[in-house]
Amino acid sequence: MQNHILKVVKQNAAQRKRQILSALYPDRYLKKRSKQQVGRGKTVLITGASSGLGEGMARLFAKLGYNLAICARRTDRLERLTSELVAEYPDIRVEYRALDVSNYDEIFSVFDAFAADFDGIDRVVVNAGVGDSRRIGKGRFETNRHTVEINFISALAQCEAAMNIFRAQNSGHLVVISSMSAMRGLPKHLTAYGASKAGLAHLAEGIRADMLLTNLPIQVSTIYPGYVRTEINENAKPLPFEVNAETGTKAIVAAIEAEVEEACVPSLPWSVVGKAMKHLPLQVVNKFS
Repeated sequence: MQNHILKVVKQNAAQRKRQILSALYPDRYLKKRSKQQVGRGKTVLITGASSGLGEGMARLFAKLGYNLAICARRTDRLERLTSELVAEYPDIRVEYRALDVSNYDEIFSVFDAFAADFDGIDRVVVNAGVGDSRRIGKGRFETNRHTVEINFISALAQCEAAMNIFRAQNSGHLVVISSMSAMRGLPKHLTAYGASKAGLAHLAEGIRADMLLTNLPIQVSTIYPGYVRTEINENAKPLPFEVNAETGTKAIVAAIEAEVEEACVPSLPWSVVGKAMKHLPLQVVNKFS
């Protein structure tokens, strides 16, 4: 019994060390993981992989040696990305499929097809989403409804499909990409968007709680990116503490690799900002929007 306790303590200490290193030095952490080719023989499924954070994560996971199951609506981009990755990393396998996450039945069939292709999935990154929302009460209900449905209901379907696979395997790592906008209710164009991402974060925490309750060996990570400049927001005005896509995706993948439960990325300043947002007066929090 004592030996078992010591083993658990050492494992927890090692994991905590990895998480600290991944947060403070994501570039150095990923270089080491790449040298070790930690993903060899494992498969990561990424939704919304045709551009932005999804594409960036696919490139980094390929560099770490993972096989990739990538999906999105724009198959021409997926085909081009697949060709580039296979040419650069000939030891990995990349498969792509068309997926419109507003088609819930399609989510389950695509995930199951990937699981059959690769004889299992080790990690699923629920990344597909939209950032378009408008002020409440301004006649833009359909825009806000669409945003909430894609960012929450479609994400719920992705989590269901992933967990079906993981429960059958008795292993896996579910990752959901939320947002710093989920920390508090925000005004203007972020109201419905932030609410959808907050719902997703609570969903992931509930799944994590269920894994603890049932003692199943399935990891669940919630990632809260700060302002990352990608194709989806390239024309937006400069935002507080924003970083480019390369810096943002490295911070995200480093946190995922460390198997964090939750992480604000990049860690500095967003881990500090996240704590502040939860306690500051709403008038002050408004400035982050």
